[in-house]
Order: sequence, then structure tokens, then C-alpha cells
Amino acid sequence: MIPLKIGEYIRKIREKKELSINQLALYSKVSAAHISRIERGLREPSPEILKKISEALRVSYEELMRIAGYLETDEWIDINPNTKPNINDKLELTPKDEKDIAKDLEKIMNDLEHSEGLMFYNEPLTDEDKKLLREAIEFGLRIVKQRNKEKYTPKKYRKK
Repeated sequence: MIPLKIGEYIRKIREKKELSINQLALYSKVSAAHISRIERGLREPSPEILKKISEALRVSYEELMRIAGYLETDEWIDINPNTKPNINDKLELTPKDEKDIAKDLEKIMNDLEHSEGLMFYNEPLTDEDKKLLREAIEFGLRIVKQRNKEKYTPKKYRKK
């Protein structure tokens, strides 16, 4: 299957939503001529233009950024279990990142504890269950932090 180009993708979404180029230009505040050039593959849209278009079309900005080649594909979302993150993976997090994660984890756990208590299938969680839940949430926060660092780092500065 040939990957879809950003211009083709934008055109397909615009047509699916039954919008003309002029309507999209009006809603996005991007000129109709510029949108036309993007759709025909004559221009590559900047992240700022993609943001405006995503808001006007009400589609995911991240998806447009990915299709345009600004973001890497999230391989670990694949069904193949070998591509999912492992709890033993080495994540490149700074001490500030670790502090942010600890703060977020405490807030989440505190919120959970004070919202009708921690229950699962109408049964209170044991201390062991709470510990496992805490570890799972912490692991998730670490993965999200790492993904966000990678996502918002320009390609030329990413580690290969």
C-alpha cells in the first residue's frame, strides 16, 4: 500500500466533510491558494498551517503532523507484543522529569484514594493490588513523558 501524502489526506477529509477549498480557507484562516497548492502536492505545510487546518477540519493535529512527516510513527501501538514498551526499557528522563512524574503520580493516587476508595469489580483493592496499580500508573506516566519528549523534539535533534 502506498502511503498517503499530506495534501491528498487533507483533500480527502475536506471532501468527506463536504467543504470547498474556500470554506476551508475561511475556517482555517489559510488562503485558498495555499490550501490548493498543499492538496496538489506543490507545497509542504508548516506545523503552524497544519494546526490551523486540523482545527478547521476538526481532525487530530498529531495525525496530520505524523502524515506530513514531522512526527515519528508510534510503532509500539502495534498489536505485535515485541514492539510494546517493556517495564525494563531504559527511558531517557531527566531528574526534573522524574520529579514531575512523582508529583503527578502522587496526585493521581491521592485522587483515586479519595474518590469512593479504590475498588475493582465492587471489591476493595488490597495493599498488594494498590502497589501494582501504582507501579502500572507510574510506568504509564514514564512512557507518556518519554513519548512527549520525542514528539516535540525537532527531527534534526532526535537521537538516531
